[in-house]
Amino acid sequence: MTANHKGVTLVGTPCQIIAAAKMEHYPETLGESPVDFKLGLFCMENFSHSYLKEFLKQNEIEMDDVDQFRVEKGHFWAYLKNGDVFKTPLSKAKACMRKNCQVCVDYTSELADLSVGSVGSAQGWSTLIARTEKGLKALQNAENKGYIETKPLEQSGLKLLENLANKRKRNKGEIRKRESVARPVIYRRYMSDAEFETEVASCQFDDLKSDVIDIGGCVLCGACYYACPENIISIEDRKPQLKGNCPPECNLCYVACPRTYVSQEVLNRDLDQKALGDYLKIVSARATNVEGQDGGVATALLNYILDENVTEEVVVVDKSEENPWKPEAILTSDTEEVKKAAGTKYSACPVFKVLKDNDNKEKEVS
Repeated sequence: MTANHKGVTLVGTPCQIIAAAKMEHYPETLGESPVDFKLGLFCMENFSHSYLKEFLKQNEIEMDDVDQFRVEKGHFWAYLKNGDVFKTPLSKAKACMRKNCQVCVDYTSELADLSVGSVGSAQGWSTLIARTEKGLKALQNAENKGYIETKPLEQSGLKLLENLANKRKRNKGEIRKRESVARPVIYRRYMSDAEFETEVASCQFDDLKSDVIDIGGCVLCGACYYACPENIISIEDRKPQLKGNCPPECNLCYVACPRTYVSQEVLNRDLDQKALGDYLKIVSARATNVEGQDGGVATALLNYILDENVTEEVVVVDKSEENPWKPEAILTSDTEEVKKAAGTKYSACPVFKVLKDNDNKEKEVS
């Protein structure tokens, strides 16, 4: 694999961050990781774009009518461009939820360098969690240089965040339910790196298909697409597909997938006992010069990262110009593009695909 994108910040959901952590952990197998900084988002669930589109249509709303989506206070909200607000209990919107979200037990992107989300902080502020020394340094520097301001997270906000983060308890019930009918949820297996390497040694795309894709475990992150050295995996609108034959002994797609086995060296099982995972600092924050959803913190941090050359480029999710609210990953070093892409899309997006596609374009040019 190429290493053209060493120096990329990935903005991603917990499952996408797990894939990035696996890539970082197995450089001898997968090649040097394309991601140097992980900015994780809080995420309770993601929705199928097509199912969400149909759900709104049933309520006489077109995707193009929507200015902003929100999921909060037990409800799904669509703020329309004409000023109207569509509000419905989240339980009614659950039919649009992707099946893989039902087995996810990570709410706050526990493997990120920095995690950010609205829950726990006052309106107009975000909760910001520094998990690594790299993340803590970025938080402190962004504040010192005036990109963000912070204040202590109130105890009531911390308690609310911890309560929501315990989605792991609910979803562990779903894991047990699936496994009772012989549908193993393998990414939560307790194993060492050595056991992982033995287990996945002969696993190829057919195994990925049966173990993850066919049973509703695929998160559509694009890690398999990125990792494939033969360029024979395609991701169209929905599931990854194989467009050729896997070479003997190649298991890179299976290794990279965040929903196959994840060893304890990558995802320490002690985190199961910690609602918010490990962290060094947690604060409420808001941007000083950016207006945006929940205080514009993610945008402000990305501006800091690019302005100060923490990484050369960032991967963010924008909306398709042709298909309203269809998420589309972009790789950019332009802070104006980052601002344009601000806001939660609430639908799955193959964020690693844009890195591979850009690699291929550079090869064609050279």
